[in-house]
Amino acid sequence: MGRSPAALSRRRRRISPCLTAWLVLGLAATARAQGPQIDVDNPPGTPRGGSLFGATPGASGTSLFRNTPGSSDIPIGGRAGPSVSRAPVGALMPQTYQPRREGLPDFKVPVLPAADLPAYGELELPGGDGEVGAAGGLGVGDAIDILVRENLNIIAMRYEIPMADADVLTASLRANPVFYADTQLVPYGRYSRANPGGQTQYDVNITHPLDLNRKRQARTVVAQAAKRTVEAQFQDAVRQQIDNLYTAYVDVAAAELTRAYSQKQAEGISHLLELNRELFNKQQIPRDPIDQLTAQLEQAQLQVRESNQAVSRATRTLAQLLNVPRAQSLSVRIHDRMRDERPLPQSEDQLIDTAMQSRPDLAAFRMGLHRSQHEVQLAKRERLSDFFLLYQPYTLQDNRPFGLKSPTSWAVGLTAPMPIYNRNQGNIERAKINVTQTQVQLAQLERQIQDEVAEAAREFELSRDAFLEIEREILPASKRVLDAAWKRYIGGSNTILEFLDARRDYNGRVKDYRDALVRHRRAMLDLNTAVGTRLLP
Repeated sequence: MGRSPAALSRRRRRISPCLTAWLVLGLAATARAQGPQIDVDNPPGTPRGGSLFGATPGASGTSLFRNTPGSSDIPIGGRAGPSVSRAPVGALMPQTYQPRREGLPDFKVPVLPAADLPAYGELELPGGDGEVGAAGGLGVGDAIDILVRENLNIIAMRYEIPMADADVLTASLRANPVFYADTQLVPYGRYSRANPGGQTQYDVNITHPLDLNRKRQARTVVAQAAKRTVEAQFQDAVRQQIDNLYTAYVDVAAAELTRAYSQKQAEGISHLLELNRELFNKQQIPRDPIDQLTAQLEQAQLQVRESNQAVSRATRTLAQLLNVPRAQSLSVRIHDRMRDERPLPQSEDQLIDTAMQSRPDLAAFRMGLHRSQHEVQLAKRERLSDFFLLYQPYTLQDNRPFGLKSPTSWAVGLTAPMPIYNRNQGNIERAKINVTQTQVQLAQLERQIQDEVAEAAREFELSRDAFLEIEREILPASKRVLDAAWKRYIGGSNTILEFLDARRDYNGRVKDYRDALVRHRRAMLDLNTAVGTRLLP
């Protein structure tokens, strides 16, 4: 059933106040949403320290300027009309750096523990000057060269440097301008004298952010400082991996030395067994010594087999560090001099001075301190957010419904932040505190390195004195006791069992000598690690 004009007029009067109120609320909300954008969520930033090396020294982690969560969804605004761009501020900014491996444990170079020396029952000195391994085998220097070139952990960590370059690139990126086009005041139907309004308007505009406070340059400086820190961290990771190589290398050398001592012991027991068999065949001794020596020979041969297994096990570990194919791992051979009586290359104070100049972990913290100082400057730069320059080269107002010419025009506008309440005070203060914190950590690391070098130097001297004392005093005295027992046995005043007891005591001193040689070789290489440079072969 149709309605009369009067009824329709009354209905329009009832609807108009509601519609008007709804439009007013909507425009108010739009005005709030289109207010000047002060803070930019996730501006082009700098790395926060996520890497294979763990937290980067000096990284505060919160130097990016933020305000209200979700502010990137708030559009730029000023007033309704031709100068408005409703593009969200977040669209102006390039994708920023996010910390890599968020929430995952920090990667650390795994420390390789030293293998325990096989505690064999009896050993014998093989003679020579303490050289172990095959002629032409890998020396320590050769093994280090292969490790740095082929080790998979080092290869993986090396990619952190180009990733730091990418972080520098990200920090140096400028914010993107925004192109925006819209149509306003579009009627439901068409405008006329009976239904006046308009005019319909067509706008094209470009909004460009202006970094007047030079935040991008400050972020780039921080990212470059972070890259230098990562490079030093990589050098320290290589130092730690070389320390693992030292451990595996000495394990192989110790196993080779033990095998040589075991083989010499087996040869001595075999020779002694042959002599006693001749005496037994001549009916000059009973059978008991033959049985005793046969049992000892079996034990010595078992020791040789176990020492061969120890060599294979240690060689596989070394081959894994050098990334030697598994099928070829047992073909790796070393050549090293276990006995080295040279004194400490420098005094303890000189070694500490060398470490303070050479240790890459200390260099990384010093560079991290510089980075934290640059982050203070970055936080100060972040006090003022970007300005937004709007240029609207084309606006068309459609006057065709009124039979008039449609004019075109242009507009320009500027949205500027007003840092009245938020001037990044919290992040500036945090960055300053982070500088002090990094200084304290640096002082603690310096003290720790000094103690490490001093301890390594004392262990070097103690282990050197130990093996020299065994070599010059204890072993000769034990050998004289053994020779006297042999003479008494040959003379018939002692039994073979008494001689074997004396030999067992001598073998115990030989084992102590082996342990002292291995301990000193480890101490030499540990000193290199503590100082941060190779002073000893």
